[in-house]
Amino acid sequence: MEKATLEKAPSKVLVIDIGGTNVKILATGEEFRRKFPSGKGLTPEQMVQGVKDLAADWIYDAVAIGYPGPVMNNRPVIEPGNLGPGWVDFDFETAFGHPVKMLNDAALQAYGSYEGGKMLFLGLGTGLGSCMIVEDLILPLELAHLPFRKSTFEDYVGVRGLEMLGKKVWTEVVHEVVGLLRAALLPDITVIGGGNVKKLKILPEGCKAGSNSNAFVGGFRLWQNDH
Repeated sequence: MEKATLEKAPSKVLVIDIGGTNVKILATGEEFRRKFPSGKGLTPEQMVQGVKDLAADWIYDAVAIGYPGPVMNNRPVIEPGNLGPGWVDFDFETAFGHPVKMLNDAALQAYGSYEGGKMLFLGLGTGLGSCMIVEDLILPLELAHLPFRKSTFEDYVGVRGLEMLGKKVWTEVVHEVVGLLRAALLPDITVIGGGNVKKLKILPEGCKAGSNSNAFVGGFRLWQNDH
């Protein structure tokens, strides 16, 4: 099977947000997203087949994928820690039969949250997703594993930190970590997304809440703009 190519921007895009718990999808013109379970055994072959089955009645001519790990040159750099094997060398374009653009999942959600200027995105989920966008230039970051206290940022503000510290102390640490990163990177605005942002009753200074649904906005934007 030959890889599909496009001579112009696609009219309908299928966006796939791959998470450790679920794979979520949405296509241009559709109102409601769909999802199916992922988990530690999910291979890319299973993901593609699951998406094709779930989107069988949708029409699309290009695909955007949010991948839970570093991405370079439109391909995964390392295997995801919370899914099955085989992602790095997998040919997604051939498998889908459509052109594919891929970004780190945090970067995809960040791009969907972007409204201009210099924005820092921090995703509070299983770990800590991070990305900066400066004048529409997407700069994926890997801040999660930088040293912090006795471990890393991710170990304190990710789900392990929430379970270990409890909500009250975890909230205090999130405010501290966000303050440190804002002081270092000097964004105009910080967007805090991910599933656990809803646990923050008060956001850190200079921050606004994002939404996981912005990953779909980011996927559509990937194909609308030259990225």
